[in-house]
Amino acid sequence: MNDSPTSTTVEHQRLSENESRQKNWKRWGPYLSERQWGTVREDYSAGGDAWDDFTHDQSRSRAYRWGEDGLLGFSDRQCRLCFALALWNGNDSILKERLYGLTGPQGNHGEDVKEVYYYLDSTPTHSYCKASYRYPQAAYPYELLQTQNARRTLDEGEYELHHTGVFDDDRFFDVQAEYAKAGPDDIMVRITITNHGPEAHPIWVLPTLWFRNTWVWGCRHEGCSLKPRIEKVDGNAVRTQHEFLQPFRCEFGDHPDGNQVPLLFTDNETNQELLFGEENFTPYVKDAFHRYVINGQTDAVQPRHYGTKVAGMYAMTIPAGQSKQFTVRLYDPDAAGADSVSVPETFDRRIDEANAFYDAVLPDGLEDDERSVCRQAYAGLLWSKQFYHYIVNDWLKGDRDVAVPPAQRLSGRNSRWRHLYARDILSMPDKWEYPWFAAWDLAFHMIPMARIDPEFAKRQLTVMLREWYMHPNGQIPAYEYYFDDVNPPVHAWACLRVYQETVRQGCPDRTFLATSFQRLLMNFTWWVNQVDDNGDNVFAGGFLGLDNIGVFDRSKGLPHGTQLEQADGTAWMAFYCGTMLSISLELARDDDSYAELASKFLDHFIRIIDAINTIDGDGLWDEEDQFYYDSLHVDGRQVALKVRSLVGLIPLIAVQIIDQGLVEQLPVFKDKLDWFLKYRHHLAKNIHWASEGCSGESMLLSIASKERLQAVVDVMMKETEFLSDFGIRSLSRCHAQRPFELELRGETHRVAYVPGESDSWMFGGNSNWRGPVWLPVNYLLIEALRRYHQFYGDQIQIDAPDGSGTKMNLCQAADEINRRLTRLVLRPGDGAVRPSMAGNVPSGENPLWNDTLLFYEYFHGDTGQGLGASHQTGWTSLVATCLERAAVAPKT
Repeated sequence: MNDSPTSTTVEHQRLSENESRQKNWKRWGPYLSERQWGTVREDYSAGGDAWDDFTHDQSRSRAYRWGEDGLLGFSDRQCRLCFALALWNGNDSILKERLYGLTGPQGNHGEDVKEVYYYLDSTPTHSYCKASYRYPQAAYPYELLQTQNARRTLDEGEYELHHTGVFDDDRFFDVQAEYAKAGPDDIMVRITITNHGPEAHPIWVLPTLWFRNTWVWGCRHEGCSLKPRIEKVDGNAVRTQHEFLQPFRCEFGDHPDGNQVPLLFTDNETNQELLFGEENFTPYVKDAFHRYVINGQTDAVQPRHYGTKVAGMYAMTIPAGQSKQFTVRLYDPDAAGADSVSVPETFDRRIDEANAFYDAVLPDGLEDDERSVCRQAYAGLLWSKQFYHYIVNDWLKGDRDVAVPPAQRLSGRNSRWRHLYARDILSMPDKWEYPWFAAWDLAFHMIPMARIDPEFAKRQLTVMLREWYMHPNGQIPAYEYYFDDVNPPVHAWACLRVYQETVRQGCPDRTFLATSFQRLLMNFTWWVNQVDDNGDNVFAGGFLGLDNIGVFDRSKGLPHGTQLEQADGTAWMAFYCGTMLSISLELARDDDSYAELASKFLDHFIRIIDAINTIDGDGLWDEEDQFYYDSLHVDGRQVALKVRSLVGLIPLIAVQIIDQGLVEQLPVFKDKLDWFLKYRHHLAKNIHWASEGCSGESMLLSIASKERLQAVVDVMMKETEFLSDFGIRSLSRCHAQRPFELELRGETHRVAYVPGESDSWMFGGNSNWRGPVWLPVNYLLIEALRRYHQFYGDQIQIDAPDGSGTKMNLCQAADEINRRLTRLVLRPGDGAVRPSMAGNVPSGENPLWNDTLLFYEYFHGDTGQGLGASHQTGWTSLVATCLERAAVAPKT
């Protein structure tokens, strides 16, 4: 593994050329969404019903306003010119142009994609990319999926595509799309279709090139354009014309059987007559290819071979067990050397270069299966980039030339965010289930991203802090369904970790750290003013990302006359303070002015530590249970909400070590610290000194004292409580037999251990924090345990697993959690299905299903089965970081 800034792989050179603006290698990438329909951006309804205002059925006939979607697609970074595949198996009722899934109201656990597809490879510049789609040969069971899931209750699992039997006897095609760049504006596409079934079967493959519709809306903002054009020029080639994009030539390669490849043309415009009973702007509309292929409607396409959308139609029959392949090339014909490029040689070189890049990045100690998991994790992370376009002010007012939305929208969803102007490539949680940025997800995404592309990681974190995203009051937007929601404040932590990764790679970017810090000060001030209602340093905060973990739905308000003090809300703020303290101390090495700010965060951090441990006696600590709980103030009394959950573990992550040697180098900070120790005796007791630990001259700042840390970790590492075979559960297993119940004003509130899918509709029913394992919080807990061990050494020992008689220090406990997390995605020694995939693929040891994997949103607390969004490679790609750390960590 080569961490030098002078890494000499060709892909590292491309990253350098892109960053220095010598060559625009990232101009093209897998930036298409996988679902533009059903999003808030395309919703122009009065009541904000995004799922019903723009449906999947409408998507083949209705032009999108704010983006595009497609199957295994590619586009330029402004999503002007797009490429994707369309498929037909001879049996489906519609042309397969995009992924299908159930909407939130249709699924028995909320929205869910009902397709099988895999991200297989990608370099950071997308000089090489590979993904595949598994296409059944039988008619796609749209109605069956809807009716079966509608019949299922919240207590039942989801009815998935493989349950329908369409994959039986391997009767499916694998459609693989590979992209290779011969240059920044020279993209080659290789499509390989493999028939895994027992018989020959026909398939129609339509590689499609089109312009996003930016011309019918009457808009005046950046990105709007005159109507562009794609026209046939010779043979199977077309040429594009666009107001702001140079001309491109697209060559549809020879048919694998030597047959003719018809070129179909239409316009990317809405079929108004079909959908709304109104006259079409043009007779050739978005759904023309569907009508041509499925219905045989030959007059649906433009006979004069021009439009804004074109496809080559490759109709073929593939024998059982065989593959067929063809290529498409999109390039700037005026670029130097464009005529001398070989498609096969370009693919061979780019694949070799991708392998060389990951050989340089990944640790040598990884086993073959671990290396494969890491490659697929990074592939998913990179394929999850998306062009995200949302100008809230224009969206609220609507488009003068198409439709003016109802007046109530002006005071509805996101109306407080009129300043937000998004037109960027952003990292998505999941490009089908969550095809919009989520601020706290994005922060976790950038930890693994910094390993392979630190410049992109820095820019992603920075853009969330810019004035066209961050609210003038300092709030970071949460997610498009409700920008006002409050997510855990992990942005500063991600900025610090990305900076530390640049240091590790030998190119520290202090400008990035300082710029981020200045903007984060605004966000920190918002947090303090927003969620500390009483000014007592005990925080509420509401939602805080953990969905249904609480006794109440914390984003919808509490019962009248009650007040909730949140252990996790307070801990998150302490965590934020500690991170800002660390950043300011790092920056103070070069600038004394940051030392003043460091002392402010030190004071604030210690006050929060004191409050959570002492307010109203023992604070949010329960001495009897030796655990942290939320506290509810109701009718003049204080009630501890005794739910053993992550709420009581998150206080562990608020921990910082300050090296005395650094303090001596910062006289301004040292003076402030000395004053604090002399005159704030009641608070200084919360500082733990090196004489208590093993880390030399240092001090520890943490919510949990040594004794309370020992108690909480003892509980966390019990298999009857939090420790599962696959990491730390979000809710203790003790609540399986002893659910928590609270009687409040005639209503019973209940929290029980639910290790799988949610058993309630709280937060849409599509996520569950009452038992499953979640990678991001596990990752923070692992970090924290290692930091405690750095200070305490072997002074704290635990039985892990409980009752085993095996003693572990905190670093070993962290390693054990890390090992169990990686077990989710690795092949078991007996050759069985990976735990995360068990139940999510047809049964049996079929290599067609066992060699590839998906990175789920969360995992069953007992079995490890992947649950929720199936392509949440964003924060679940942290498993690659866990594997890499394990490979290089000294054995303990």
